[in-house]
Amino acid sequence: MMMTKTKGAAALPLNTILDGDCIEVMNSLPEESVDLIFADPPYNLQLRGNLHRPDNSKVDAVDDHWDQFASFAAYDSFTQDWLSAARRLLKPNGAIWVIGSYHNIFRVGAALQNQGFWILNDVIWRKSNPMPNFRGQRFTNAHETMIWASKTEGGKYTFNYEALKALNEGIQMRSDWVLPICTGHERLKDENGDKAHPTQKPEALLHRVLVGSTNPGDVVLDPFFGTGTTGAVAKMLGREYIGIEREEAYRKVAQKRIDNVRKFDREALQVSTRKRAEPRVPFGQLVERGLLRPGEELYSMNKRFKAKVRADGTLIGADIKGSIHQVGAHLEGAPSCNGWTYWHFKRDGKVVSIDVLRQQIRAEMQA
Repeated sequence: MMMTKTKGAAALPLNTILDGDCIEVMNSLPEESVDLIFADPPYNLQLRGNLHRPDNSKVDAVDDHWDQFASFAAYDSFTQDWLSAARRLLKPNGAIWVIGSYHNIFRVGAALQNQGFWILNDVIWRKSNPMPNFRGQRFTNAHETMIWASKTEGGKYTFNYEALKALNEGIQMRSDWVLPICTGHERLKDENGDKAHPTQKPEALLHRVLVGSTNPGDVVLDPFFGTGTTGAVAKMLGREYIGIEREEAYRKVAQKRIDNVRKFDREALQVSTRKRAEPRVPFGQLVERGLLRPGEELYSMNKRFKAKVRADGTLIGADIKGSIHQVGAHLEGAPSCNGWTYWHFKRDGKVVSIDVLRQQIRAEMQA
């Protein structure tokens, strides 16, 4: 059974597809309640006549009524309204992604800036298998542009840099992404065997967006839900989703698709993080917890130096006292020192890094 809610819902309707006009529905939802918005608005293609292949067969292009606007002014007004509603919904540390083609993305970009959003990146999705240009009068349209923006200038936002780097085999993720368009088993079909939606986005694209700019449990809203790619990937990755879609046929396809999605287990949802993003553990906490005792000796990793642990979490060496970092740097004659990797303790005849104890406490904090 399809689970949709009508517009006007008082509470935040997580993991549902809402029926109605996206602007009205967004304005009915609680203010500052969403972590991320992914939007794939109408492209306003302004098509003139039908498009045919060289064999005279008609191309199944975007000619649906929802992509038709009377003028650029009408499209700009629509863009201003839905972006205003979207910005109201975002938490102070929230962000938005908007995807489009050359027909609309420049107008949307200007509207984002006018609304007060702060553009972080434009990302090029380069299609490895684009649709050919059948008329041969222009370049083949082989990419779409995504704009990633925070709610305000200087506002905090989620960016899982290390996770994206890991996705890219240890190389910093660039702003040009080469991914295929939907084909084969991923392309959803309607009851007649035709494309369920003309601009269905690949799950790989949303996987990268959500892994990179959200965390498990975050709320992701898609105001132009279509066949539910955002919801399907959000569910897999342990994020909460809210979809808004006024077309009943799309809602049915999306709900059926999402119902068949299984969420990854908790361990699989963990991603690589920067060291500084992990919970801070003061060295003194190891002493308080009895993991190290006052008077216990620590040894440098090269075994040349040793220092004694004091009750307040500082160390005392031959001619120096201070933090684990200060004492290590002084003994080595270095400008700085990472005391967590420098100092070791002895247990059962073995020399162990004190960082092992820090990780033990972190694991407890994150359990």
